[in-house]
Amino acid sequence: MTPPDLAAAARRIHADLPVVDGHNDLPWALRIRAAGDLDAADPRGPLPDFHTDVPRLLTGGVGAQFWSVYVPADIPNPFAETLAQIDLVQRMAARDDRLVMARTAADVAHIRARGRIACLLGAEGGHSIEGSLEKLATLAGRGVRYMTLTHSDTLPWADSATDDARHGGLTEFGRDVVREMNRLGMLVDLSHVSVGTMRAALEVSAAPVIASHSNAAALAPHPRNIPDDVLAEIGRRGGVVMAVFFPGFVVEATAQTLLEMFDAWRRVRAEKAGDEAAIQDEMDRIESGLAVDRGTVADVVDHIEHIAEVAGVDAVGLGSDFDGMTMTPVGLEDVSCYPAITEELLRRGWGETEIRKVLGENTLRVLASAEREARW
Repeated sequence: MTPPDLAAAARRIHADLPVVDGHNDLPWALRIRAAGDLDAADPRGPLPDFHTDVPRLLTGGVGAQFWSVYVPADIPNPFAETLAQIDLVQRMAARDDRLVMARTAADVAHIRARGRIACLLGAEGGHSIEGSLEKLATLAGRGVRYMTLTHSDTLPWADSATDDARHGGLTEFGRDVVREMNRLGMLVDLSHVSVGTMRAALEVSAAPVIASHSNAAALAPHPRNIPDDVLAEIGRRGGVVMAVFFPGFVVEATAQTLLEMFDAWRRVRAEKAGDEAAIQDEMDRIESGLAVDRGTVADVVDHIEHIAEVAGVDAVGLGSDFDGMTMTPVGLEDVSCYPAITEELLRRGWGETEIRKVLGENTLRVLASAEREARW
């Protein structure tokens, strides 16, 4: 097909809202940059200073969005603050009839069929449960459908990818967390965790796992990415790895630069502890001064193809990290740009059936698998 034909084919595929995105940080961005005031920053749109608003989600063909209800690991009372982020997402949906809260894969299908966007919740970091299985159950009861086992810091029960490993993966309590997530029908998310934690969680989990926003370490060797043997095991166990767009996890040279910057991130967090807006401003300033290769749509699709080659085409999804990153690849500047991925896949000879799996069908299949494993 010619470039105009490719673009038209991509738009046709996206017209029925096929995209299920595994990770968007708009709720935290709204809290940091607008104090959670939805009148000051209204996602009904437009929000030109953010990556995300509802009109652009619809332009991008997004039919289901996992909103991250992230709070930092060092924030006081992370459980209560996570509940506040859940409340923020629910307020977003209540203000806009194009957004509908969802819990199940069947909910998503019904909402998309009505031309609306299904809103799902993902907790980013096991610090949110404060070492309590009861609090984990509360999050599940509030509609949280996945939990990332760690964020950037190692926990008393799980090792992070970007902190010192203390447990060789998961402690026995960490394994209990995975078992309880299975019981609750929550997806176990392996983004942000150490390779040891990935392997331990795969051993324990009776349900398929996800990586909500990670790439292939073979192409961009950053600790946040996943080595091939783990990719293959995720695929064998029916899970899905959702390709992330952040250039530091996409482009090899940029990954190395961002690794060197990580010490600066820890310094800023220590110096400005508790002032999340000041931390974000300082990190934005540091990152904006970096001369890095942002990569392109083609670089992201390289990761998609590598994951598909190693783990199988049924094991690939999308987890953008929009509004959780200060830089994006060229051609993926905001949530309206998902059709560019489809266009590039078409250019490389992918068929529509396989493309739809990557855009969202794989993620919905895994969500349904977790529901079947649950013992409510």
